[in-house]
Amino acid sequence: TVMDTRTATAELGWISFPANGWEEVSGYDENLNTIRTYQVCNVFEPSQNNWLLTTYIDRRAAQRIYVEIRFTVRDCASIPSVLGSCKETFNLYYLETDRTVSESIKGVDTIAADESFSQVDFGGRLMKVNTEVRSFGPLSKGKGFHLAFQDLGACMSLLAVRVFYKKCPSIVQNFAYFPETLTGAESTSLVIARGSCIPNAEEVDVPIKLYCNGDGEWMVPIGSCSCKAGYEPDNGNVCRACPQGTFKSSQGAGLCQQCPLNSRSTIEAATLCGCRNGYYRGDMDKPEDICTSVPSAPRNVVSVVNQTSVQLEWHPPRETGHRGDLSYNVLCRRCHSNERRACQPCDDSVAFVPGKRGLKETRVEISKLRAHTSYTFDIQVGMLANLLTPNGIILDYEIRYYDKSSLLNSSVVQSETPNVVLEGLRPGTGYVVQVRARTVAGYGAYSKEMLFQTLTDDEYKSELGQQLSLIAGSLVGGVCIVSLVAIAIICSRPDMFSGPTPTVTFPTLSEGHSSPGVKIYIDPFTYEDPNEAVREFAKEIDPSCVKIEEVIGSGEFGEVYKGRLKPVGKKEIPVAIKTLKVGYSERQRRDFLSEASIMGQFDQPNIIRLEGVVTKSRPTMIITEFMENGALDSFLRQNDGQFPVIQLVGMLRGIASGMRYLAEMSYVHRDLAARNILVNSNLVCKVSDFGLSRYLEEDTSDPTYTSSLGGKIPVRWTAPEAIAYRKFTSASDVWSYGIVTWEVMSYGERPYWDMSNQDVINAIEQDFRLPAPMDCPVVLHQLMLDCWQKDRNARPKFPDIVSMLDKMIRNPASLKAGTNNVAPGPSHHPLLDRGAPDLSRVSSVEDWLAALKMTQYRDSFLGSGFTSLPLVTQITAEDLQRIGVSLAGHQKKILTSVQSMRHHADDQSPTESV
Repeated sequence: TVMDTRTATAELGWISFPANGWEEVSGYDENLNTIRTYQVCNVFEPSQNNWLLTTYIDRRAAQRIYVEIRFTVRDCASIPSVLGSCKETFNLYYLETDRTVSESIKGVDTIAADESFSQVDFGGRLMKVNTEVRSFGPLSKGKGFHLAFQDLGACMSLLAVRVFYKKCPSIVQNFAYFPETLTGAESTSLVIARGSCIPNAEEVDVPIKLYCNGDGEWMVPIGSCSCKAGYEPDNGNVCRACPQGTFKSSQGAGLCQQCPLNSRSTIEAATLCGCRNGYYRGDMDKPEDICTSVPSAPRNVVSVVNQTSVQLEWHPPRETGHRGDLSYNVLCRRCHSNERRACQPCDDSVAFVPGKRGLKETRVEISKLRAHTSYTFDIQVGMLANLLTPNGIILDYEIRYYDKSSLLNSSVVQSETPNVVLEGLRPGTGYVVQVRARTVAGYGAYSKEMLFQTLTDDEYKSELGQQLSLIAGSLVGGVCIVSLVAIAIICSRPDMFSGPTPTVTFPTLSEGHSSPGVKIYIDPFTYEDPNEAVREFAKEIDPSCVKIEEVIGSGEFGEVYKGRLKPVGKKEIPVAIKTLKVGYSERQRRDFLSEASIMGQFDQPNIIRLEGVVTKSRPTMIITEFMENGALDSFLRQNDGQFPVIQLVGMLRGIASGMRYLAEMSYVHRDLAARNILVNSNLVCKVSDFGLSRYLEEDTSDPTYTSSLGGKIPVRWTAPEAIAYRKFTSASDVWSYGIVTWEVMSYGERPYWDMSNQDVINAIEQDFRLPAPMDCPVVLHQLMLDCWQKDRNARPKFPDIVSMLDKMIRNPASLKAGTNNVAPGPSHHPLLDRGAPDLSRVSSVEDWLAALKMTQYRDSFLGSGFTSLPLVTQITAEDLQRIGVSLAGHQKKILTSVQSMRHHADDQSPTESV
């Protein structure tokens, strides 16, 4: 409605001409409501031509207008002595204009009354009200119009005038949203409205459109959307996120399903339920299939030797891991002695019937073996290559090399570390080197052949001491691990020098690096034009390839989104998208893009990968790989106590590997913390957050960072020399790594609890160090203490840390010995009075659970009758299972606390028990 006089109480102010024509008066409608009317009744005068012009009416982009008129007309026959000019009709006109009256007035219709009145009673005339609706259009010459009423000699009253247009309302249909749409210029027009999928829905058929007809009704739907994976239809036109514990793997009308056996989803809108610890899915398994465990070993292997052939038979494993598609691999090794380490993989001449991989039957015949030779055969069962994660642990390396002029005489050396020195090589000779790695799945394939040339005698003498980095890559088959090993090749001959043979140790390049030589990080702030650094190290992405889906966080410079990247000719992948907020300064843009300039220089599996940037359109974006489980600290808090220690060590190993790579690139992170480690769906940890702005800005809104001369410092994670003297080095990163290790082993606990930053600084100066978290192996706490050495030169280097963690993983028994079973707390140290809460002071079950950060069990405890602390001290492991505390880590934390409260109660008892 654009005008309605039915509700008007003040003067309408319309223009009448001549002055003795239409007259505005107050009156009453048939319901005796006060109204403003216009009346005219000059029937006793000849040649009437009375005009009434409304005020300006804005048409609001409508092309067709409707006018509803309520009026009364006196029957000419009921008027005595009236002249022959009496009328019972009037004319309606409209005038298009932009608030300026023009001459292009157009007639709409001559309107006649359906009923006129003539009766008279004691209260006056009995009115008979007429209602007529007329429409006109198309309107296009102005933003609005006037209406005009022409009287040619009637006795009538205009009781009300309502002016309106028609539209189709906004609507959600077939999971697509259609905006409010005006009808067309003609009553028979159809106006096309384009639809867009509602949140969390995706197109099924395109184009998506509806037609709006002249009556404001939607019709002829074309195309549709449906709820995308992770969302189910709710109430017909809403896509609701699947709650935790459920999933929906594909787009469509299906509903969320409960997670299959041995799997779980800890987030909303899950498209897949991740397998629980110790359970896996194969590559060909569907999302709705249960997760299965690794089968036990094959049994009762029997061998029958026939000259240079052997027939192997075995029984299936006793435990199949709930899988019905078991297959077997047969690994063959030729041995020179009884020692297993002296065995080498069989060459390609050995024949296997029906094959050596993916066997369905429990038998195989092996022929073309060498006579009088010992062989060892290993039989693998299951889908082992699919079950190992990308962080599968490398047990050792095998390096094969030979003189390129003598292809038949190769030498092999073994190494437990990713670097080796090859000695005894001839000077001035070309050597071919290949590397392969061994995991629990066996050896992978050899890397491609790489040719290296040793120095001549003269070159060796002149360049002795100069370091060379020669890289050989190793692709480990079956476990999807890429390992690059630095091979240091030297030329040494005993007859060249008197005394010991000199050796040269060459720098080692971390896993994942693909270029020969050691690459050094280049600070983008050294570029005169920072945009040049972005162009050099970051790939520009066409914004049409980027699809933003949802907000997942807020960064230093703007929002962070989850989205999809579809490069031309490549597969679409999920990505994280950092955006630069509107109204940024040039300095903010430089600082924002500096993170991309830094990230773009790194290429390592445990460093977050930069996909590219968008700088040539708005908004400016940094696009990285998407890490499904988010920040490590919050991920650990959400999964408190749910991982075995060796898995936590594996995560720490990944972080250390990434930091080793950065250290070798001469890059100092400065802000290594669990909040800046991201975790993907395979629990691979990757170092992130390479922005330097927090060290340049003086914003004090974040208490994690304390302003200091020259920038801001995350005190709880920072080495003392960096706090005091701004001395940031890889050694200060090692200190921070120790804090990260403490965060991981305490499942995301805040370092130093509730102490103030100044108290933390004072405590460290007085040689206080964080105690071991509950159940933390002694070797890991000792690693933390080594990282927290006051003398930075005494701290281990990142390559040392990686080596230590590898030894722990190879020897899991070391992680079980001497664990710390005391709950962490600061009460034993006078500097930590503001630390973790003293459980002996809590006064209720609610307070106690809050102190343990387990308020999620409040209703379970109270509902099961444990309503007071004395009752809680009697709780057992069976009680915890019964009330729903099923996680082993949570059970242990609660029972340890209960035991502590019992001891406290015994200490406070005034008399001995009888």
